[in-house]
Amino acid sequence: MIHVAFTLAALSAAVEARTTSSARSPVMTRLSQSRMMRSNRISSHLRPTPRTTSMGMESALSPSRTSHASPIHETRIGRTTFVQAEGNVFMDAIKGFQDSFAKSVSGDNKKTVIITGASSGLGLAATRELIDSGDWHVIMAVRDPEKAEDVAEEFEFPEGSYSIEELELESFDSVRKFAKKMQFGRQPDVLVCNAALYLPASPEAQYTDEGYERSMQVNHLSHFLLLNLMMPIIQKAKDPRIVHVGSITGNTNTVGGGAVWPWADLGKVNGLAEGGKGVPMMDGGNFNGAKAYKDSKLANMMTILEAHRRFNDKTGITFNTLYPGCIAETALFRDKKPWFRKLFPLFMKYVTGGYVSEPEAGERLAQVVSDPMCKKSGVYWGWNGGAKTVAYLKVSGDPSERGLVGAGGSGGEIFENEPSAEVQNPEKAKRLWELSARAVGLPYDEQYVEVLPETAAEIAAKNGPKSLPGIPLPNFVPDFRGKMDKRAADGTSSAAMGGRQ
Repeated sequence: MIHVAFTLAALSAAVEARTTSSARSPVMTRLSQSRMMRSNRISSHLRPTPRTTSMGMESALSPSRTSHASPIHETRIGRTTFVQAEGNVFMDAIKGFQDSFAKSVSGDNKKTVIITGASSGLGLAATRELIDSGDWHVIMAVRDPEKAEDVAEEFEFPEGSYSIEELELESFDSVRKFAKKMQFGRQPDVLVCNAALYLPASPEAQYTDEGYERSMQVNHLSHFLLLNLMMPIIQKAKDPRIVHVGSITGNTNTVGGGAVWPWADLGKVNGLAEGGKGVPMMDGGNFNGAKAYKDSKLANMMTILEAHRRFNDKTGITFNTLYPGCIAETALFRDKKPWFRKLFPLFMKYVTGGYVSEPEAGERLAQVVSDPMCKKSGVYWGWNGGAKTVAYLKVSGDPSERGLVGAGGSGGEIFENEPSAEVQNPEKAKRLWELSARAVGLPYDEQYVEVLPETAAEIAAKNGPKSLPGIPLPNFVPDFRGKMDKRAADGTSSAAMGGRQ
């Protein structure tokens, strides 16, 4: 039996009663005053009834336990309060009405982008750029909503230009709750998977409550789950896009990825095949904090290209990744030693030429989100060279055109970059997809998830150094670690997604 919890008239009255017309002062003089209102500004959790999506992803939006929530909920989108109703038949109609009504109340026709990790670093820089354009409403998906509200006040984000939602990527349950909430309210046009954890100084692996190594879950598995949960929602947009932030550190065909120890390498992905829980690395090798990060970025890029192969034609979603440049002053390096944090930006700026400021990197990410040129799917976007060599000095009469160029650093035009052979490996990408699906509780294809045999050389390779500092990996050197079994010629028959045609 279907329960409809409100009429349109009741919804309109509820919204009108709770909508405020006052605008925030350009300068916030009393932070404590804003904190008193914070609980009304940050959206409350919703628990809508799960439903099978049009793509057959029944388990994707199904809760792990029965929901006992009231059939009526209140939440805020920007500064507007909405009454939510549970139900399954009219869910899409309700969402469409709410999206239109939200925009009519706020007087905008802004598109909506979700950015994970939007309260600092690259995510914040992109958030500022998109908000400043006046064309976008940014849903800041963050683990600390109060911090995000402080940031919004510090940079004086206009009312109606942003909303804040809690998303803890160390918890699959939090990811699922977030995805449920996105079924209501504004229609998301773009999802940006940006948040990342980098633990180079950690001597031993740290694990989440679910039992996975932290950077593996935060950087890859939770974003993989989020991508799958959000696809049925995002595809309803007029120009749907999903973007994963990549990195040259995950590409061994670059100086930053191939010349700096350790190399990103998933091997035969036997760490995930062994169950993943309590296993420190995706390849099943010994823990290395820097490599765990690089492997996760490799997995991000492989995932987005595999999503393109599986779903671009079916859904119309644009799946892309990018390298925004080396943001040498980002908080991502908080675990590095103080001398490194001081010298690394200078090294990247004056020696390699790969340096990019946070604002410029934010502009680049915003371009991939919004530029019609970036509508093409399955692309790894880059700027100012492919970062496959150190920079060279360009001489020009125009001051804006001269300087160190060619290493992916500041300046230059956007172009279609070439990811490494492993990033483009479709066999390994299928296996990674199915193993990741099993890890996060989605349907998967059993033929791709067993532990594969490894030679003594392969075992030694995943437990030892992958490179030495300053020694690049030539493209012509064969991979002595062996190749995966060629059992995927016909594509996958994933029960979750209907396979790749």
